[in-house]
Amino acid sequence: MRTKVTFRLAPDLTRRLAEYAARKRVSQSVVVEAALESYLSADGPDRLEAALARRLDRLSRASERLERHVTIGNEAIALFVRFWITATPPLPNAMQAAAQVKGKERYDAFVEALARRLAKGRMLADEITTDVSASRAIDEVASEEKPPA
Repeated sequence: MRTKVTFRLAPDLTRRLAEYAARKRVSQSVVVEAALESYLSADGPDRLEAALARRLDRLSRASERLERHVTIGNEAIALFVRFWITATPPLPNAMQAAAQVKGKERYDAFVEALARRLAKGRMLADEITTDVSASRAIDEVASEEKPPA
């Protein structure tokens, strides 16, 4: 049997309660009862701590993925710059103007290609992961097929 309880709430809290109950398609009394049960529960702090721990773990994993992607991007750029500097000879002064025009065209094409790639959602880090996984799988198959020496 349920007991009727009457109490007063601030107008803003009343509005938020009504919106939440409507969004969840339950009665306001069900929401209040669940909130009180949770608030008065002896294991409430433990459940809150567990929920916070799960959220922190999720944020930590996302942060680690982000750090990995930034590291891959930085290393890719550094490697490209190193190869470019060592493989590209300096141009004579007479060719500088033509090279700058061609460089601007190439840069514009690069920016357009980058925009298309980002719009598709393809990322270098994903390709590297896929390529490395495929390469490892091929290496494993090849090593299994080799007869022992």
